[in-house]
Amino acid sequence: MSSGRPRNGRAGPGDRSRTLDALLGIRELIHSGQARAGERLSELALVERLGLSRTPVRAALARLEQEGLVEAIASGGYAVRAFSAADVADAIELRGVLEGTAARLAAERGCAASALEEAHSLLRSLGEAIGAEGERVRFDDYVACNERFHALLASMCGSPVIAREIERAVSLPFASPSAFLGAQAELPRFRAELVAAQHQHRAIIEAIERREGARAEALAREHARLAQRNLGAVLDSDALMERVPGLASIRPQT
Repeated sequence: MSSGRPRNGRAGPGDRSRTLDALLGIRELIHSGQARAGERLSELALVERLGLSRTPVRAALARLEQEGLVEAIASGGYAVRAFSAADVADAIELRGVLEGTAARLAAERGCAASALEEAHSLLRSLGEAIGAEGERVRFDDYVACNERFHALLASMCGSPVIAREIERAVSLPFASPSAFLGAQAELPRFRAELVAAQHQHRAIIEAIERREGARAEALAREHARLAQRNLGAVLDSDALMERVPGLASIRPQT
């Protein structure tokens, strides 16, 4: 009878899928604030909570250590890593640099017509989610489309290396393009900021279409700096901090 594991000893598709499930599950516990800074992550508790075996949980914890979300502790195992506001800012900056590179290369190398069609479809969906002045923003739709837009941008230059590194950067603490949208929804200028972001989305795609590499790169990097400003606004407000529970993992400034 087959054990389900390839005879060459390499992980099969099922192993990779379970490790991904564990990775996403543990990452969500940390980002949501359910696992706090300094808290030891019990392997057995994670196995029971996620409904997975120890092997994918261990693999996921090792990957999360590489991402900087957890750290090995002297007594064995891992604990949730505390990080500073500067760490978050650096992670966002790194994402902007990588997305800028992806946008420049997409413009310089050219990208598939199907990718541009998908980009324009997403732009329309984002605009519909924002709605007209006075209409309620369809928040969940916007977040989903925004994440798809940024994933597409990462892939448009056709480089698996760059796409992989952007994926790693987005996994860093609060570097996701949608990291602070939940908190922003409480701000009076929320809709105006989404409109500004949408203008940048359109300008990035237009620069790629026109093969304007330097402009596409600059626009993508500037777009990431919106998240830097949003981080500052959230950290300055106790009420907004409560909307992003995982920010409790940020070390106080000394």
